[in-house]
Amino acid sequence: MTERKPPGVPFESWVDKQIRDAQGRGEFEGLPGVGEPLPADLYSTYDELWWVKRKMAREGLAVLPPALALRKEAEDALAAAYAAPSERAVRQIITEVNVKIRDMMFKPPPGPPLGKKPYDVDEVVQEWRRLRAAAKDARVTDA
Repeated sequence: MTERKPPGVPFESWVDKQIRDAQGRGEFEGLPGVGEPLPADLYSTYDELWWVKRKMAREGLAVLPPALALRKEAEDALAAAYAAPSERAVRQIITEVNVKIRDMMFKPPPGPPLGKKPYDVDEVVQEWRRLRAAAKDARVTDA
């Protein structure tokens, strides 16, 4: 710890002396981030949880509770199924997400309930066919 500022010495010159002494001792060498650009979010609005978010990103942790993350994944899977190029791909996408939904239904994690039930694969395929036909009709009428 540094010593107290002596009385009568201007604060600015005392701080400058402390910095020069530390540089002379080599205390600023080998610090992380030397020679790297400043972070892109340096000038963004202040977020008091910035360090938590940065730590979670570094550790690869999810922000959402497992049930909410799976709910989002199920909605994304349904959208991906509707955009899939083949019926086989639709069935595969929906079957994979249904396995995860069933697992969570029978082994509920801590946190809010999932609020989702497995999708009916045949209903999703039927809707996929309808959307595909509608898109094809739209392309024909535009041409």
